[in-house]
Amino acid sequence: MLNAVNLQVRYGSITVVKGISFSVAAGEMVCLIGANGAGKTSTLKALARMIPAAGEIHYAGRRIDGLPAHGLISQGLALVPEGRGVFSRLTVAENLAMGAYHRNKHDERAAVNDDEARMYALFPRLAERRRQLAGTLSGGEQQMLAIGRALMGKPQLLLLDEPSMGLAPLMVQTVFDAIRSVAQSGVTILLVEQNARLALTVCSRGYVMESGMITLADSAANLLADPRVRAAYLGE
Repeated sequence: MLNAVNLQVRYGSITVVKGISFSVAAGEMVCLIGANGAGKTSTLKALARMIPAAGEIHYAGRRIDGLPAHGLISQGLALVPEGRGVFSRLTVAENLAMGAYHRNKHDERAAVNDDEARMYALFPRLAERRRQLAGTLSGGEQQMLAIGRALMGKPQLLLLDEPSMGLAPLMVQTVFDAIRSVAQSGVTILLVEQNARLALTVCSRGYVMESGMITLADSAANLLADPRVRAAYLGE
């Protein structure tokens, strides 16, 4: 589904992603873990074509590193950014509608309406607040909305950047229950998450990123048992 080859990201004279290669198969839920500043967010932004990058990015059988960011949405690739990025002055319903903007054809209106109903079923809190401005929602509710908005685009591959950041434990559980449900529906997920234990618990495989490089790659179970991971990221 996704294959990155020698991916590099530079900000001026500083290289933050140093020629990494990795893959995500269709139907997988894979995590990318590491400390702050390791290059995880830059990696996701490069995959979504939001920042310039060198190297090759292959998605769904075609090379996409030459495509603009807006061209990827209709190809089935969506990013839920760190910090959520909701449209604060639009309502919940309007934010969801924006997620389906590229689908706004006459023959898709019924399907879009059905998908909106599914988002409200996945996130009942959003149904209660559908007419509320997104900027007035709690952090957890905004995270739900950001995920729901991305799902309205019918992605095959969902890139999730730090979905637990700043959330209370109970809200983290709610959000990750929804993420599991999305994965079980067949959407492929690449998850960047600083809560390494949580990420490795929900994913089947993982990559560890340090100082712009991938230093470990294994099954989630093996990474959870690895003494290096346990010492560096699990507080043991």
